[in-house]
Amino acid sequence: MSPAFSSLGCLLATAAYAVELNPLFQDNAVLQCDARVPVWGTADNGEKITVNFAGQSISTVGAGGVWKVWLNPMRPSATPGVLTVRGKTTREIGNILVGEVWVAGGQSNMERRLGLTGGQPPILNWEQAVATANHPEIREFHVQHKRALAPRETVAGAWAVCSPGTVENFSAVGYFFARDLLAARKVPVGIIHSSVGGTPAEAWTSESGLKPLPEFAEALADVKRFAVDPDMEIRKAQPDQLAWFEKTDPASKPGAAWSAANFNPKEWASMTLPGYLEQGGFPGFDGIVWFRREFTLPENWDGSDVHLHLGGIDDMDTTWVNGERVGMTYVANKERVYPVAGRLLKRGANSIAVRVLDGGGNGGLFGGKDEMRVEINTRGGKASLSLSGAWHCKTSTTMAEIRWLPGCFFESSNLATGRYNGMISPLLPYAMRGVIWYQGENNVGRERQYRTLFPAMIADWRRAWGQGDFPFLFVQIAPFNYMSPELREAQLLTWQQAKNTAMVVTTDVGDANDIHPANKPPVGARLALAARALAYGERIEYSGPVFDSMRTDGRNAILRFTHLGGGLVAKDGELKGFTVAGADKVFHPAEARISGDNVFVRSAEVQRPVAVRYGWANVPDTNLFNRAGLPASPFRTDVN
Repeated sequence: MSPAFSSLGCLLATAAYAVELNPLFQDNAVLQCDARVPVWGTADNGEKITVNFAGQSISTVGAGGVWKVWLNPMRPSATPGVLTVRGKTTREIGNILVGEVWVAGGQSNMERRLGLTGGQPPILNWEQAVATANHPEIREFHVQHKRALAPRETVAGAWAVCSPGTVENFSAVGYFFARDLLAARKVPVGIIHSSVGGTPAEAWTSESGLKPLPEFAEALADVKRFAVDPDMEIRKAQPDQLAWFEKTDPASKPGAAWSAANFNPKEWASMTLPGYLEQGGFPGFDGIVWFRREFTLPENWDGSDVHLHLGGIDDMDTTWVNGERVGMTYVANKERVYPVAGRLLKRGANSIAVRVLDGGGNGGLFGGKDEMRVEINTRGGKASLSLSGAWHCKTSTTMAEIRWLPGCFFESSNLATGRYNGMISPLLPYAMRGVIWYQGENNVGRERQYRTLFPAMIADWRRAWGQGDFPFLFVQIAPFNYMSPELREAQLLTWQQAKNTAMVVTTDVGDANDIHPANKPPVGARLALAARALAYGERIEYSGPVFDSMRTDGRNAILRFTHLGGGLVAKDGELKGFTVAGADKVFHPAEARISGDNVFVRSAEVQRPVAVRYGWANVPDTNLFNRAGLPASPFRTDVN
């Protein structure tokens, strides 16, 4: 039996199933052109299965409850076709195109939809993009979020045909990539979109992909333990989370905590809940914020446990009643319902304190479908005490001070192998051309590790798909106040070391104050350039200048570049962004000028240059481009 279907074994051995297709094969699908295309599903043991499509008729026999056939390579076709599967029953899926299929993966900058997203600025020119998105040759299969402790066989999702009525829900980067690729190649484009915000690369790597990396041994062991005892994950993470708050948040320190039963918040601001911070008087705030209020238990309360309903919270909360911690949830937007022991309560006034950690975008107690309330038992029956209305509110620590969160805060997203198991393994072995990838933000702080982790993830996917070294095109993280140059360097090194990869530089389209920059069209366009060059062999420039070597001549450091794209240029003024150091390793701002295919760098403070850096900052101010209009990647000559 294929490993992809092993979990069905016990059921298939005892039950008869009508012939079924894997959920990736639905109406509106795009099949990969110019390649053998696997089609698979489930059926009874020994059942003869025949697949018909585009003039081909291929048969097989179900074994172990599963079946698979391979269609021979097909030319691209925008003419809708019908794929038929016949066994004891018949299945048909329609409006099938043949073209170029790409997997779009990563975290929130790939996940970001083209339409409006609450708490985030709109995508640049999104309304025009939506209005003109009449491209039925573009389709997107949006893989629903799923984390799993072992590889899964199927995903939930559906193929959507691109139109002004559907495209708002497409990945913005994925759509702009597909739109430009369609314009250039004139063939249908299918995007399998599988991304989740706040995820590190290890979450998207399989167990076998992580095993050669010793630093993930404990993480892999945790996955095995959590599979046996799912609650162990929360128990393991909570001590680390609580210790981090005591260290990081002044309001969480023992003896001065804002959670104390007798703490008086009379000097705090007032905010109406449910609602988001951004609309409640705290525009643009990201970080730790506290909420407090009282509720009154009536005299006829029977003394039993109560249930505290807080609704949805963005992102993470810790909640106290009368100074006792009653709940912690580190999954954004999940409805919070916390049981509160009757022994902690008293008739009359009782206090609630909620500490919210908002990592970005909207934050706060926004309610949702579950009304904010306390459910109690009285001597006369059940009663509900509303918690909606005025709460005391005060901010504590900003994300600018926190910088980034430790991995223990993301047990739902950060678990090693979790997203691979739930959202990549089920895609195998769907035929595709390559991958576009936008991720790295959640590996900041572990840049040196990312130098080996990211290439290992790429190699892992290539092994799993069995399509050789397919094109893997990725986006270098954009300028942002908390995104390090070392992470961009790790991505640059990956490009230079991993075959058949390309890297899109975004130094000119970032936002220092927003980790999700709104200028997504150039990102998709540059990914499409890379695809045209690597996947389709077009003789076009797809990269900005890339540092190649350095020599010195007196006080000058002379830098040589590849990917000249017709020549080096300083965009919009004098060349900037360079620093230079001598033997003392102290870097000074440098003058830089272009001379032919070289850049000369010097500083009055440095007699004999030893090392040069370019764009070496969280938010680099740079302007070295090539004549193809593409920016140079930040780099340092002293990489080691």
